[in-house]
Amino acid sequence: MTAIAERPTIDRTAATAPREVVAPVETRREKLTRYALAGLRLALGWTFLWAFLDKTFGLGHETEAAKAWINGGSPTRGFLGNAVAGPFADFYQGFAGAAWADWLFMIGLAAIGTALMLGVGMRIATATGALLLVLMWTAVLPPANNPFMDDHLIYAGLLGVLALTAAGDTLGLGRYWTRLALVRRLPFLK
Repeated sequence: MTAIAERPTIDRTAATAPREVVAPVETRREKLTRYALAGLRLALGWTFLWAFLDKTFGLGHETEAAKAWINGGSPTRGFLGNAVAGPFADFYQGFAGAAWADWLFMIGLAAIGTALMLGVGMRIATATGALLLVLMWTAVLPPANNPFMDDHLIYAGLLGVLALTAAGDTLGLGRYWTRLALVRRLPFLK
């Protein structure tokens, strides 16, 4: 980020003479950056959460009601059975429609989306989200519009940025979450 302006304060808690402590003052650019990252976090969280909701209930955007998970449809069969291509096609088609794959995929979408929307559990959410996106990228190699790059890798990179910038603290519950005793004891839950 950019340099932080400084505002001097006096530390009067020391047993010796007071000493000056410099407290950071957030610049306008830093504040705008925090809100931009929070907006991107919410947008990406909604992307995961919407995929879960549409596949579960067949809301008609990508999944018809008759093919919804609650109506016996498989969230993985269509994509893994028909859309995969490239060097890993046989691997992915081998478990298309398997109950364990459906459950793992849907739990992942719901958990990642919810964590990103709330700004909690960002380390786990961003790591598992990036893993899911990279796996989806390998399922469609080579990408349709570019020999290497596609939206899955861009989103995975964005998740890395969100993990490194405490993006759950702004417009989210991240600050509260990190103060919980369990999270302080188990920092990977941050």
